[in-house]
Amino acid sequence: MTHADLVFTGGPVFTADTVRSRAEAVAVRGGRIVAVGADHDVRDLIGPSTEVVDLAGRLLVPGFQDAHVHPVWGGLDLMRCDLSELSTEAEYLERIAAYSAGHPDQQWVLGGGWSMSAFPGGTPTAAALDRVVPDRPAFLPNRDGHGAWVNSAALRLAGIDRDTPDPADGRIERDADGTPTGTLHEGAMTLVNRHLPETSLETLTEALLLGQRYLHSFGITAWQDAIVGSYGDAGDPGPAYLAAAASGRLTARVVGALWWDRTAGLEQIPSLVERRERYRGGRFAATSIKIMQDGVAENFTASMLEPYCDGHGHFTDNSGISFVDPAVLNPAAVELDRLGFQLHFHAIGDRAVRECLDAVEHAIAANGRGGNRHHVAHIQVVHPEDVPRFRELGVAANMQSLWAALEPQMVELTLPFLGEPRSAWQYPFGDLLRSGAVLAAGSDWSVSTPDPMAAIHVAVNRTAAPGYEEGEYDAFLPEQAIDLGTSLTAYTAGSAWVNHLDEVTGTITPGKYADLAVLDRDPFARPAEEIGATRVLQTFVEGERVHAAHDA
Repeated sequence: MTHADLVFTGGPVFTADTVRSRAEAVAVRGGRIVAVGADHDVRDLIGPSTEVVDLAGRLLVPGFQDAHVHPVWGGLDLMRCDLSELSTEAEYLERIAAYSAGHPDQQWVLGGGWSMSAFPGGTPTAAALDRVVPDRPAFLPNRDGHGAWVNSAALRLAGIDRDTPDPADGRIERDADGTPTGTLHEGAMTLVNRHLPETSLETLTEALLLGQRYLHSFGITAWQDAIVGSYGDAGDPGPAYLAAAASGRLTARVVGALWWDRTAGLEQIPSLVERRERYRGGRFAATSIKIMQDGVAENFTASMLEPYCDGHGHFTDNSGISFVDPAVLNPAAVELDRLGFQLHFHAIGDRAVRECLDAVEHAIAANGRGGNRHHVAHIQVVHPEDVPRFRELGVAANMQSLWAALEPQMVELTLPFLGEPRSAWQYPFGDLLRSGAVLAAGSDWSVSTPDPMAAIHVAVNRTAAPGYEEGEYDAFLPEQAIDLGTSLTAYTAGSAWVNHLDEVTGTITPGKYADLAVLDRDPFARPAEEIGATRVLQTFVEGERVHAAHDA
């Protein structure tokens, strides 16, 4: 008998298979799972050189797969002026001042991760930033990447003044006389970031590997990079993936979503086909297309069927921005689908969600039902009439569950401006599940933590996870909660399906790769209110340990 290389015993094991069967032991040989069952089922596979991991009642799960994440950006944020763990303007300015003083030779002060809820109206000012960075330009995107805080030096360098018009896909925040105040929304960020120094391949690769280590520490073994292309201040991560894959340092399985340039049309498709062929190597393949259809609700750029409210229940004349006109979006979807691309949509508002579903419907009408597995990420506001269309069209609902909770940004910058009934249409995971939709899950890191267990906590409880609370709030639309098993399956088998990796990963099944994570407890055996406190102790890719906590 050939012995196993690695055996896990003393389960439980969450297999995430069709019936969510439970086991207590798993054996691995040659990077693949060879046995799943009871402890006695693997006993004979243990030999003198077999590594045995005693789970001791802790849960073994398939490796998590993040269906919408930005690891290179996240790694760059960790390397630059990282504001993501802070929460007030005073803390931000103190961190920025210290970073600026510690990096006097850098041409720009770069970083980001600030929260809109830290500032009145969600809009920080250049005047405040000038106090700590008066001598050189500063460009600091917020946590969601849909706005940036800049200082006066950056505004001057970019030539932005009271006479500068807003771009079609963005807005310059201004005072009463039209003078820019220091916050740039959506496409207005391009006015500054096009002047940034180019990020080197070496730096991008370093950021990728740093981001990969961080994601592995949360049990993540595969992901979909939601923007592979030139966007923001990071540069195109594609060459970094190829470099890491060629050197054997890319340990995760990665699908790249090539960026759809919303300023262009169908003429860009041949270049996307060329990049799909070129951006392929090792565990990396850029087979998806990212279409950002709208912005975010907090800055009123999410695309809505009805206008935003003014905070007092009255409609305004602003219903957000659809970045890609349906007259372009629909034929683009038809052609991209015909060419075998997966469509990965960003849609926050109910109009954007509908436009994305309509585009897939056009593709099906023209091409028939293929196997490209299109998906819509974020799905914050979904009109009830569109919920059943996800199943009808075979479109996966890509959830960022962490956001489905009441917290200051939701309470202060979203609910008053959505009004009713739209506020009750947010993050309808329960309705999507009941309608039969495929559920996948992701984090959008570095927008928010990549911790799957924190997101799963919110999906189950509809309250913030332990350590992420900002005030005491009731559960947010608790009727949209989903159970722990469903949420775990979405973050494993569901995302594997979206990533076209379900034949080899996503469940703990004999024959599949041993991409696995060991949790520090069995969350099924604990109160639901403790799910978010669960940590990952060890992470394995093809049976090789890629992360071990200090107390593993």
